[in-house]
Amino acid sequence: MTDPTRIRNFSIIAHIDHGKSTLADRLLEFTGAVEQRDMRDQLLDTMDIERERGITIKANTVRIEYPAQDGHTYVLNLIDTPGHVDFSYEVSRSLDACEGALLLVDAAQGVEAQTLANAYLAIENGLEIIPVVNKIDLPSAEPERVSAELIGIVGGSDEDVIQVSAKSGAGIEELLEAIVTRLPAPEGNGDGPLRAMVFDSYYDTYRGVVCSLRVVDGHISDGEQVRFMATDLIESADEIGVLRPTASAVKRLSAGEVGYLITGIKEIDLIRVGDTVTDSIAPADTALPGYGEPKPMVFSGLFPTDGDEFERLREALDKLRLNDSSLVYQPETSRALGFGFRCGFLGLLHMEIVRERLEREYDLDLVATAPSVEYQAHLTDGASVQVRSPQDLPDPQVLASVSEPYVKVMVITPSEYVGTVMELIQQRRGEMGEMTYLTPERVELHYQVPLAEIVFDFFDQLKSRTRGYASMDYEPGEYRSSDLVRVNILLNGVPVDAFSSIVHKERAYRYGRAMVERLRKLIPRQLFDVPVQAAVGSRIIARETIKAQRKDVTAKCYGGDITRKRKLLERQKEGKRRMKMVGQVEVPQEAFISALRIDE
Repeated sequence: MTDPTRIRNFSIIAHIDHGKSTLADRLLEFTGAVEQRDMRDQLLDTMDIERERGITIKANTVRIEYPAQDGHTYVLNLIDTPGHVDFSYEVSRSLDACEGALLLVDAAQGVEAQTLANAYLAIENGLEIIPVVNKIDLPSAEPERVSAELIGIVGGSDEDVIQVSAKSGAGIEELLEAIVTRLPAPEGNGDGPLRAMVFDSYYDTYRGVVCSLRVVDGHISDGEQVRFMATDLIESADEIGVLRPTASAVKRLSAGEVGYLITGIKEIDLIRVGDTVTDSIAPADTALPGYGEPKPMVFSGLFPTDGDEFERLREALDKLRLNDSSLVYQPETSRALGFGFRCGFLGLLHMEIVRERLEREYDLDLVATAPSVEYQAHLTDGASVQVRSPQDLPDPQVLASVSEPYVKVMVITPSEYVGTVMELIQQRRGEMGEMTYLTPERVELHYQVPLAEIVFDFFDQLKSRTRGYASMDYEPGEYRSSDLVRVNILLNGVPVDAFSSIVHKERAYRYGRAMVERLRKLIPRQLFDVPVQAAVGSRIIARETIKAQRKDVTAKCYGGDITRKRKLLERQKEGKRRMKMVGQVEVPQEAFISALRIDE
């Protein structure tokens, strides 16, 4: 049994690409948790997609043991969290399992928007924060300036900021000593009834659902009967253990410890992230607070290219949701694409990652519709309906008004790019709030912007206009009434619901024109002319024509009367007319994917 006063539970939080995973590697290497021959970069990033993109998607936990300078050996439970704004729900759940956090900032880039967002999240959770400046060995590093910015956020003095180089290992021992001396030990009643929080889970094909636990009160032993309080399910603890970083079974987990639990449950619906595990014989009276429900920001339809794969897609989503509790979905039917699911995501990157994981991990071939946000439609009879898909928007005859969600956007940029950032946000119908100079060279801007205006390519535009120096974070705001219309795309006169979109009236023509031009290039030529049209209601606002492929029917005529050639051409013309009436236009998957990529 581990002495609770010798346990430290902490997360590493930072903006994306500030070196969280590399710092975790050095901590594991320095404490000998991983042998040198097994060491590799981004050790805690277990998915291929994380390693390829260089980002952390899933929070991963690892237990390391550190012999401190005071002569005691401490158990450190490290949770490496994501840095992108789309995965902030993952960060918030990880922080609930900790008492402290390392707030990591790149010495060259300084404090960025997600740094502030994660710092405020940790402060709200009552965590002790250790400010850390990373990459001090870079030629462009400014550790003194960045330290001053960090102190401005979390308070304290220069001595409180620890300067490290996660790549070379400089300052790692000093950081470990700070974790031991400055972060508090977990509080909990070790003798009370068992209460353990399920803060993550995943599905193992052979062993069923594997739960990640933080034991708050009491203890859990191998083989004992436990009860999941949300579902009232009683199961036997087949195996409990810790990650070092490979799974290692133990006989007992006590208050303050972090580990995993395997009960052999194969039914995915029976386990919920945020549930409380207690003893079945002497249960706790009250469950732990759990987690708030994540609010999806972006909605998109996911459809299998082969209709027979629908059930496999359902099973894959069920298993993925066990690992990513911020994903929400419900069945949806499309005339163009068949059966699929309307899924809710925390952002566009979250949507891309989920789709890529479904295709890679579950061997599915998917089509994703253009992303949309959740609108509120107010009807003439006083009722209101939620609109998550363009097809859900009621007819104009019964529609009184439409409200769209706004978000509070925070942008941090070098002062020389303030003008171009303001121009970009105002083009997206943004309303300016506060403007604060963090330092003479860095400015913090606050705006209210419609969510629909930032889910497509806003982040890319922001980075390109500021040469990559600006950063942003956003949080949900209020709903406001706006002049919105649905733009329908018609192929050969038939609406394709997958390409429909709800846009502001001023942007309708631009969206329609861009879409029909893109589809004209992407859809292969048929044996008949195919009109591609954009329409608002019954009014056509843009049109392109995909010209027919033409077989040279007169090639076999070597001389002879001209009427012979005319006869052949007339017969071809009549055949194409009949074909156009009954012909089906085949739309390749690239055309659907392109709907996400329109530059406004």
